[in-house]
Amino acid sequence: MALYEHIYLARQDVSQQQVEELTAQLAEILGQGGGKITKNEYWGLKGLSYRIRKNRKAHYTLLNIDAPATAVAEMERQMRINEDILRFMTVRVDELEEGPSAMMQKRDRDDRDGGRGGFSGERRPRRF
Repeated sequence: MALYEHIYLARQDVSQQQVEELTAQLAEILGQGGGKITKNEYWGLKGLSYRIRKNRKAHYTLLNIDAPATAVAEMERQMRINEDILRFMTVRVDELEEGPSAMMQKRDRDDRDGGRGGFSGERRPRRF
């Protein structure tokens, strides 16, 4: 079976619980096709760079998938039909990334900084 990284954006109107239900539906579709989701990361509600179907924010979710191409094609077909999914992208990879993704590492780093954005001390006076 092939390995894939899949990211989808769900509308801002849906709740986090509904996003998790969408992920469960996708896992069921993949399971029927002989595949499985090896990692599921919910990245949260984030702002979009530009409006997509009148939405300024979206729920981001990353899935690592181990499935045949036919199962992935069926999952993508179902996603095109679903109105709650704004965008998705599936990329075939040689090997799946172990551990947390870059987005989750960034979130952990921001949590450790206490939301300061990397600022860790007093500012020096400006020179004119």
